[in-house]
Amino acid sequence: MKPDPQALVASLRDWGAELGFQQIGITGIDLSADEPRLQEWLARHYHGEMAWLTAHDGKRSRPADLVPGTLSVISARCDYLPEPMADSIAQLQNPAGAYVSRYALGRDYHKTLRGRLRSLARRLEEVVGPFGHRVFTDSAPVLEKPLARNAGLGWIGKHTNLINRHDGSWFFLGEILTDLELPPDPPQTTDHCGSCTRCIEVCPTAAIIAPYVLDARRCISYLTIELAGSIPEDLRPLIGNRVYGCDDCQLFCPWNRYAKLTALPDFAPRHGLERASLLSLFAWDEATFLANTEGSAIRRISFEQWQRNLAVALGNAPPNAATVSALRARRPDVSPLVQEHIDWALTRLGASA
Repeated sequence: MKPDPQALVASLRDWGAELGFQQIGITGIDLSADEPRLQEWLARHYHGEMAWLTAHDGKRSRPADLVPGTLSVISARCDYLPEPMADSIAQLQNPAGAYVSRYALGRDYHKTLRGRLRSLARRLEEVVGPFGHRVFTDSAPVLEKPLARNAGLGWIGKHTNLINRHDGSWFFLGEILTDLELPPDPPQTTDHCGSCTRCIEVCPTAAIIAPYVLDARRCISYLTIELAGSIPEDLRPLIGNRVYGCDDCQLFCPWNRYAKLTALPDFAPRHGLERASLLSLFAWDEATFLANTEGSAIRRISFEQWQRNLAVALGNAPPNAATVSALRARRPDVSPLVQEHIDWALTRLGASA
């Protein structure tokens, strides 16, 4: 006898909670209302050098084209905030400190969520038998935020992140695309941002060019992670001490007063990255970088990009002899790209190479 669909979804929520997910929602596959927004955003080249966003022939907004036979999407939310936001703000405001986006302080979320989503799929298979499905976590052409919104997990805020009314926005999303026809949850149709524009006001590089519109080419996360080459000079002073990603639009969002700390050890900070100084990280050689970022999302960037980002941050730090000395000492042994950013930093500090 086939299980009752509503009872099956209730079980999915229970299993998800056991696996560390804070919320499980179900939606269908219709993203036709989101496809024109995506195409307009791409047409304006707001994606910068992220060519992968233009690939896959429209599959990003058509789940059944990505995984043939897909009828339903199981959307999962997993909170990751590793420390009180006041501590993160203190590090951000420490000019000698290095700020690493809080999602990247612990284990790579791709690994954590994929494993738990596969476990969730296995639990489901034990009840319904073999079924078609694929698991995704920010790892394929999937419009995960619109899907999560449609599954009732929250609304897409003016900063383009998903916000949950009771828990803020410090969470990862993952999906199971399945050929099971599951009863959908009501979508989040109400936007609770109201007249608030805090995220727009605090964005260091004015990357949120209008409510709900992000020009990734100006976003610090793009500049420090996705961009492989030279960071535009006019944006370098605005990066401050952010060496991997940026959290400002979340740190200062009023809805995040409801955010809760993660209970998962995977997302606890490693190697003291949450309080590291710029000079201590700049002193790493490549072997140290590889050792200290093993199993981390920071591995998305190369050691060259890491050095580039730190050189910019040191150029934004208060001038002192130790900083100038470290930049000069490192310069002969780095690539031309890093040399360019070191030279910029030294000039900004009133020194020479």
